[in-house]
Amino acid sequence: MFRKIATFIHEVKAELRKASWPWDNDPKAKGFQKYKELVDSTIVVLVAMILLAGYVSLFDVISTKLLGLLTSIGQ
Repeated sequence: MFRKIATFIHEVKAELRKASWPWDNDPKAKGFQKYKELVDSTIVVLVAMILLAGYVSLFDVISTKLLGLLTSIGQ
């Protein structure tokens, strides 16, 4: 059992070394510049979420008004 756990941990470490990490490995890069790709990706995700929230909210308001109009016509 311990051998399987050790093998698993070794394989996980090997796969993590292959991964592309979103920060600069250059030792000269300091502070904000080191994490530029990570920050840029985070900003893209936040903007996409805000746009999607706006679209869904607008669709919700339009649907609510339309259904209110249709139900008031039937009374």
